[in-house]
Amino acid sequence: MNKQLIRLAVTASLSSFLWSCNQSDPTPKGNYVQGVFVINEGNFSQNNGAVSFFTREQTTAEADIFSMVNNAPLNGGVQGYAEIGDLGVVLVDNSGSGLDKAVIVNSNTFETVTTIGASEIENPREIVAAGNKVYISCWGSNADYSYKTGYIAVIELPSNRFVKKININSGPENLVYNNGKLYVGTVSYGGGKTLTVINTSTDEIEKTIALNGAPAPIGIDANGKLWVSAGTQAIRMNTETNTAEATLAIGTDQNKSASNFTFSSDRKTIFFVLSYSDANYISHGETYKFGITDAQIDVNTPFIKRLFTGLSVDPSQGLIYAAVTPSYAQAGYAVRYRTDGSLVDSIKVGVAPTGFFFK
Repeated sequence: MNKQLIRLAVTASLSSFLWSCNQSDPTPKGNYVQGVFVINEGNFSQNNGAVSFFTREQTTAEADIFSMVNNAPLNGGVQGYAEIGDLGVVLVDNSGSGLDKAVIVNSNTFETVTTIGASEIENPREIVAAGNKVYISCWGSNADYSYKTGYIAVIELPSNRFVKKININSGPENLVYNNGKLYVGTVSYGGGKTLTVINTSTDEIEKTIALNGAPAPIGIDANGKLWVSAGTQAIRMNTETNTAEATLAIGTDQNKSASNFTFSSDRKTIFFVLSYSDANYISHGETYKFGITDAQIDVNTPFIKRLFTGLSVDPSQGLIYAAVTPSYAQAGYAVRYRTDGSLVDSIKVGVAPTGFFFK
């Protein structure tokens, strides 16, 4: 329920990013077969998260497609979205206790199919699809805000059946699926330093891997290696042996935090944001990149001199999508860049964008 409270100190002072953009016709209502979904977390106290949508050719987005189609808001902060076939799952984290949910929609029309709520879904964080199931990291009720417990919720599609909870300590967060294995990271304020590997055939924990910092799995590179960030390190791991093959330092400043890692479309380059907050809780940061065969990470030369609240790369076009949050009281922007760091355009979306889903 408090994901945005944690982000607030980092993003509250982001300056406005108000480029003008060309107008284009909006997407016809209920036509979301091909394009870009934007995950807008919204204002935590107002529960006004939303999913925006635009086709790749457009420069104008539909700010809240769920409300437009279903004539009702999602009523919470949107934490993530995933699809399997004609079904999509929207994670909704409400500021009130017991109101969190996973909303299952028709992925092409965004019409509601069904909803799975508490106690199966409590404090949802991230979601990933694997086969005919989606896996959702949840912090559970966590009434004392200790983040010491949590679980992975498993939902089967298209039966829309809640399967089970897989208990994970220390606040499960980032998820990466690859070849029958689900890699689960934890959050630093939960105190966890263990990467958990789940066998998705049995939905049982297969292995836990101790690291030097709170692990956040990034993804699988072009050579089939798993990358994980842990504190001030980026680690390349062998997925067969579950051992580290290379460890790269992300600078030496312990006050800076690396986040929003994402791969290039060829999965040979990793982009990320390096940020910190000053004594007045004013956020600062820039965006960097490194290659999967690099021996070190250069944090002296930014790739883009901006701080973003989300990063992703369109696998079909290769463009970098960056989320800009001017404040939690106004619309944010999806900003598109070429792989050389040059600006393409910006598109106004919902409040506090944090992620993208491409189809």
